[in-house]
Amino acid sequence: MKGMFLMSRVIQYSVVVVLFVQASALADDGWTKMFNGKDLSGWKVTTENPQSWKVKDGMLMCAGPRAHLFYVGQDKPFKNFHFKAEVKTTKGSNSGIYFHTRYQESGWPKAGFECQVNVTHNDKKKSSGLYAVSDVADPGIKDDEWYTQEIVVRGRNIQLKINGKTMVDYTEKDGQKPYDKNFERLLGEGTFALQAHDPDSVVYFKNLVVKRLP
Repeated sequence: MKGMFLMSRVIQYSVVVVLFVQASALADDGWTKMFNGKDLSGWKVTTENPQSWKVKDGMLMCAGPRAHLFYVGQDKPFKNFHFKAEVKTTKGSNSGIYFHTRYQESGWPKAGFECQVNVTHNDKKKSSGLYAVSDVADPGIKDDEWYTQEIVVRGRNIQLKINGKTMVDYTEKDGQKPYDKNFERLLGEGTFALQAHDPDSVVYFKNLVVKRLP
């Protein structure tokens, strides 16, 4: 019994060390962990249908009517950055990852861009497309399987990647005007937001990290 107890303590200690090393490496590399896996600390949900967002089994989960979850974990807005997240869609679901956006109480975010999250929803604009600017028809992924979404912004350039493959490489033109009165879709600076699209869309997010770029 004593040997089993010692072995258990060694395993626990090893897990702690590994987690500490991983966290230290993340910090040394300039990456910031955006989600603690426990609650919505560092995030602010809209007053519109806040119940659509919750934490389940260490993941951010959206399920319900339209609502947006904005990242408020840092005071300084993001301009040039590298963002990564693991995403899992379910059949017929729709969601999105906004960037260079700003908090608003309700409605679809007007500021910034949306990286689409959609594999089998009837919207033909699919995952890793720059919504209504540079769309993707076939991201080559499946529902109920995790994929890694990356968003990289440097100056006037945006790259969107799935599992390391570049799906969008977009450069904003000098003097680009807002697309319409409802959606600016212009580069500037801001924060991130995750979208709960509708009651039939259940989507999961985990391991969200960001690194500021010069």
